[in-house]
Amino acid sequence: MEEIKVLKLENGDYEEVFMLMKNLQKKRIENKITDTMIIVEHEEIVTVGPKARREKVLVSNYPTFQTDRGGGITWHGPGQLVIYPIIKWKPEEQSVRKIISRLEDWSISSLRLCGIEAYKNDKMQGIWVDGYKIGSIGLSFLKWVSRHGLSINIDTPGMRVEELEGCGLDAGIHTSLKKLGYDRDLSGRKLDLDRFGRAFIDTCREVLDRNPIFEDNNVLRSNDVAPEK
Repeated sequence: MEEIKVLKLENGDYEEVFMLMKNLQKKRIENKITDTMIIVEHEEIVTVGPKARREKVLVSNYPTFQTDRGGGITWHGPGQLVIYPIIKWKPEEQSVRKIISRLEDWSISSLRLCGIEAYKNDKMQGIWVDGYKIGSIGLSFLKWVSRHGLSINIDTPGMRVEELEGCGLDAGIHTSLKKLGYDRDLSGRKLDLDRFGRAFIDTCREVLDRNPIFEDNNVLRSNDVAPEK
């Protein structure tokens, strides 16, 4: 079974993590590193994908960043778990639709481990609970090494997620698990970002067929962000 390094970042600045992903993707293509799973909680920002730029979608009252993953606009911020799998997908795995479906399955298995029944929607990719979209997936590939990933809205502030028309959906379709009443697991433990992060790590072997490994220095370093010369 392939290994995947777990890298939990303390720095949630989107632009810095964006540059880190690009650098790690390049290193993975060159086989200088193993597969890597980035876990992070971003500072508030709305990322604007190419679809939203083509459609001239306007975003007001939020800081924005023009990103290169697929899709439209996506809110990131406090109370949202974000996981970026920098994975070199094997030849038998190399289908964009299959990879997205696998990340959906990974999310569903992780939420089930926390006592939440999530599901897919045939008309719109992502992760759904009780008729609402609580998770999004957007990827970018180079030589079948993935960049970007998935986000799960756990306890997002105010109506920040609900008021945006993200991913081509009307406002109010996106929400967070806490607003749906999911703030404790079946044993009564609080469902926070750490709990869900552990669930994704625990289900990684079964769903992604990759064995999580940990290193002592799991923090964002300037030499990871800076592009190689």
